[in-house]
Amino acid sequence: MAAILVIDDNSQMRLLMRRILAAAGHSVVEAVDGDQGVAKFREQPFEIVVSDILMPNKEGIETIKELRALAPTLWIVASSGGGAHGNMMFLDFAKALGADVALPKPFRADELVAAIEARKQHPSFVLRETSPGAASKA
Repeated sequence: MAAILVIDDNSQMRLLMRRILAAAGHSVVEAVDGDQGVAKFREQPFEIVVSDILMPNKEGIETIKELRALAPTLWIVASSGGGAHGNMMFLDFAKALGADVALPKPFRADELVAAIEARKQHPSFVLRETSPGAASKA
């Protein structure tokens, strides 16, 4: 079981991730944006953070960079639907700037659990490609 911080501005997405991760035996704390997520991380260290990319206040890329500076070995899963245009380059940037896993939305429950469990197996895990056209192959 891991202590996981889920950062996402969408309450339905946070609830979905909480349910999936709790069913897999993890404890989950939620944050509504990067500011709140970093504050919660400073209060209580987590083993894993799942962060949306496109959020108000402090967006995910900035959040990931800050969390990586605070905890270099933290397992970070970046997740995004690419915004209104479905641009998955955000996930590529997140990986380049410190995320361990890029998880495109929408994702299946088993994909989220795999992104979390990959921490045990591999320091540089790729769930599925995020470049255009590659997601349709997953």
